[in-house]
Amino acid sequence: MHQTPKQSFFTFSLIPLLLVYTLIRFDSSLFIQLQKFPQCRTLIMPESVESEPFIASGFDDWQDQQKQQSDSRSYIVRFYHYKEAEAHWNYLQDNLKFKGWQWIERKNPAARFPTDFGLVAIDESVKELLLEKFIELNLVKDVSLDLSYQRIVLEEKSEKIGTFANGKKRPGKMFTAMSFSEDQNYAVANTSKLKISWNRHLLMQKSQVTALLGAHELWSKGITGAKVKMAIFDTGIRACHLHFRNIKEHTNWTYEDTLNDNVGHGTFVAGVIAGQDEECLGFAPDTEIYAFRVFTDAQFSYTSWFLDAFNYAIATNMDVLNLSIGGPDYLDLPFVEKVWELTANNIIMVSAIGNDGPLYGTLTNPADQSDVIGVGAIDYSDHVASFSSCGMSTWEIPHGYGRVKPDLVAYGREIIGSKISTGCKRLSGTSVASPVVAGIACLLVSIIPENKQKGILNPASIKQVLVEGATKLSGPNLYEQGAGRVNLLESYEILKSYKPRASIFPSVLDYTDCPYSWPFCRQPLYAGATPVIFNATILNGMGVIGYVESPPTWHPSNHEGNLLSIHFTYSDVIWPWSGYLALHIQIKEEGAQFSGEIEGNITVKIYSPPAVGEKSRRSSTCALHLKLHVIPTPSRSVRILWDQFHSIKYPPGYIPIDSLDVRNDLLDWHGDHLHTNFHSLFDMLRDAGYYIETLGSPLTCFDANQYGTLLLVDLEDEYFPEEIKKLRDDVINSGLGLAVFADWYNVDAMVKMRFFDGNTHSWWTPVTGGANVPALNDLLATFGIAFGDKILNGDFVFSGKQNRYASGTDILKFRAVDTCTAFHS
Repeated sequence: MHQTPKQSFFTFSLIPLLLVYTLIRFDSSLFIQLQKFPQCRTLIMPESVESEPFIASGFDDWQDQQKQQSDSRSYIVRFYHYKEAEAHWNYLQDNLKFKGWQWIERKNPAARFPTDFGLVAIDESVKELLLEKFIELNLVKDVSLDLSYQRIVLEEKSEKIGTFANGKKRPGKMFTAMSFSEDQNYAVANTSKLKISWNRHLLMQKSQVTALLGAHELWSKGITGAKVKMAIFDTGIRACHLHFRNIKEHTNWTYEDTLNDNVGHGTFVAGVIAGQDEECLGFAPDTEIYAFRVFTDAQFSYTSWFLDAFNYAIATNMDVLNLSIGGPDYLDLPFVEKVWELTANNIIMVSAIGNDGPLYGTLTNPADQSDVIGVGAIDYSDHVASFSSCGMSTWEIPHGYGRVKPDLVAYGREIIGSKISTGCKRLSGTSVASPVVAGIACLLVSIIPENKQKGILNPASIKQVLVEGATKLSGPNLYEQGAGRVNLLESYEILKSYKPRASIFPSVLDYTDCPYSWPFCRQPLYAGATPVIFNATILNGMGVIGYVESPPTWHPSNHEGNLLSIHFTYSDVIWPWSGYLALHIQIKEEGAQFSGEIEGNITVKIYSPPAVGEKSRRSSTCALHLKLHVIPTPSRSVRILWDQFHSIKYPPGYIPIDSLDVRNDLLDWHGDHLHTNFHSLFDMLRDAGYYIETLGSPLTCFDANQYGTLLLVDLEDEYFPEEIKKLRDDVINSGLGLAVFADWYNVDAMVKMRFFDGNTHSWWTPVTGGANVPALNDLLATFGIAFGDKILNGDFVFSGKQNRYASGTDILKFRAVDTCTAFHS
């Protein structure tokens, strides 16, 4: 969250000014965060932040384990076809006549099935040559590092959320279990000077989530999840646990020689799904549990372990899969594409959205994927839990605008589940909200008779009945709650009469529905503005593949609807089970004086090939309802243009976080968008009467005469000479105001912020600072203005209010007199 004093912007509506500020920011992350970046690493902080390298308690053991495998530099070689592992090995031996590589045999349950990848160790001395030779082979799809992951589970008696029991900060964002104990009566989260606390005020009857969501009504009808194959990817399940009546299989995918759950997280998750103890009942007690142990006792894992386990889940025909973990980045293609393959094989995947709330743009993979059911968390008062990650899906921002996630929310604070041995305990986190939905999915799957399941049940149809049945909560917006709180009984009624169809999620964009439709409802449309983008998801319950039969069509409800111009971009092929429909919305120039509402529907026709036993293709028309608020075009003085184009979105390079006060998260990965990192700034400017539009193109592509101020905040990219020339002309001759929020840039600090990547065996150094000050200096040189390389922070008073100056830099040059004279000329 970026906070900036409101008073700083009052001058925008007056004479054009050149305002140059450094970024004022504090971070409000309340809980231990996820590892969005896919590599495990040791982090070394700059001296100004930490005087010595810090390593969390218990981390040394993991480093030793990591070193044993990472020294061999294991690589995943993906092939175009599934074959026996020995056949892949023989193919490489026959066609790669070079030394320096070795096949790694994988001894796990997937070994008896064909596979689409091999694991090889490559010597560092010949790495570049061998990687090139591997790729040249006709049957090889690609080669990538076998990434390692470390996940952190908080100790039950830790004094503070976000720290280890010994008080040391954890080293960076880690691949995490995303749940924590709240057995203590009082929990406190400290971030900088921010202190947030809560007391438990819960009635005992609220402890049983199954009762709150009406599971007993389905049990009374004989619906208990029977014959549903449920895969739980976690730390395993304690053997012979008395809380489970139907554990079908334990499998181990790690290098440890045990099937047992010695951590307790997997056992707890299984209890929420299928526990039968009266004090901690699960939703689907008769479901068939398959425990996949994908993490070691030290909470360590590899991409290759997940790939083998996913392949095994496909080969053994799992119905539902719960992944109460997240963090592998969307750039870990072997992982992401295997998730696609998993859902394409009709496995319903449910995954936790992350514990990085209340920050926006903090969704984790794979829960942010369209064909995965991403689950956020609420408390027993139907408030979105402060730790629950918020949308939008940031990896799509470079292409326009993110999608709505989470898909829905479920109870995830102080949920009761099975202990590692006997008895019950409470945990909180989106990782315990996820098995709530997974257990509900098992009940829903068991509703449909076996002879009809293949024609009806799939990842899209289950998501459709869940989001359509969800109860919308008052207060949270769509990027906080998705469709709303999961509603088992309503979804049950929808599924009973379900016919395969396509639909759009969300199905409504209503500018009059605030705060749910934030940020859209916060700013009306008007003529001359940059396009407003809304990115919806097409869910295709008719088949794993679908096609758009004809372009989307706008059907206005009245003649005023003709003032609306909509450009559509959409998926040509909908696979697996989902696609996108992006709306680029503008008001035509003839509507410059119109004030009122525009309403209508967008329809799009989707078809899929015939199902087994059918002769004709399946077809469905889905609709998105629009209700838009339009005003006359505001005056230039209150129109602000936000430069999104020059914000480099992580993770193309190592871009550090802006505030050096945030010591447990070095990477800037929240999107740096007006509706993610800067959402509070957006609201503040709207409250002050300003209208903010987003520029997604170079500075040469906008008309400066339409805007009072151009806002450059925290930018990392460089500027073309044409942009520099045009901006000078816009400011000097067109009277454009310019507000620049620069952050720190210091080479020495950047070197000290480097970290060692255990996967690549290399040191990573930031490609820029909190902002690209050299590039900004090039842009501002024409005005005689330049930033320095000092790193400044501290507290200050502005207009009688205490503020935290988290990080910024100094101003070396500022030709105020000449600049102001030029503005008035």
